[in-house]
Amino acid sequence: MKLGTISTAAGTRAVIIEADQFAPIDGYADIGTVLRDGRRGREAIDQATTRGVHEPLDHRALLRPVLAPSAVVCVGLNYRTHIREMGRALPEAPTLFSKLARALSDPYADIELPAVSECVDYEGELAVVIGTAGRDVHVEDAWRHVAGLTVLNDVTARDFQRRTVQWFAGKTFQSSTPVGPWIVTPDELPELSASDIVVTVNGEERQRSTLGDLVFDVPTLVSDLSRIVALEPGDIIATGTPGGVGEPDGRFLRSGDVVSVTIVGIGSIQNTFR
Repeated sequence: MKLGTISTAAGTRAVIIEADQFAPIDGYADIGTVLRDGRRGREAIDQATTRGVHEPLDHRALLRPVLAPSAVVCVGLNYRTHIREMGRALPEAPTLFSKLARALSDPYADIELPAVSECVDYEGELAVVIGTAGRDVHVEDAWRHVAGLTVLNDVTARDFQRRTVQWFAGKTFQSSTPVGPWIVTPDELPELSASDIVVTVNGEERQRSTLGDLVFDVPTLVSDLSRIVALEPGDIIATGTPGGVGEPDGRFLRSGDVVSVTIVGIGSIQNTFR
């Protein structure tokens, strides 16, 4: 099942998406509010499914599925290919940092290049959306806490990232991080580790990997984070990026560049940088 959030003349709406159609989930402005409503939210999804009311979908109306997550936690250095290109050793534990929710943007939105940075880079990533609250979650139970998976571009101002040993400044520029185009529920992706993630810039392939190259997989990340802080519905975990980012060769983004991030079985986001 694909769960998304769309913009309409009457405001935003949570929806179920099937091909080029959608069914509204009545009473909810985005998927985040559906997830936070627990059992009632799940019942609303069931009702939308059984009602069978479908309307044409304009893909350009799709917004990030969770408009205001309470937490956005990112994982650095989590693909073996990226770790090697950055000249680092494999980590013994996940490298975690956070973004503000206001750093997020929509799957097809134009992204503003900050005037203060000359080193804006792309990082295609798989993102996990939490569906059920939990603390101290065991690895074997982790998928029960996941609402679904989506696509994210962890756009990074490398010069600001490298100003100090803390990465936050380079990772959380306003409206810099597109997410979407929807959430795909885990039952749709039984062989997640075999899925490819591909990033192109102006049609040129820059990043390609299978999700099996992750050092720490989804259950491990969910469990590890839950030992630090309680997970809440709508929380987002960005799982890291593979090799091929622009930094090693100085191939940073410029005005007019179009970046596409695709994960097979989930979907694609595409953004023009201005």
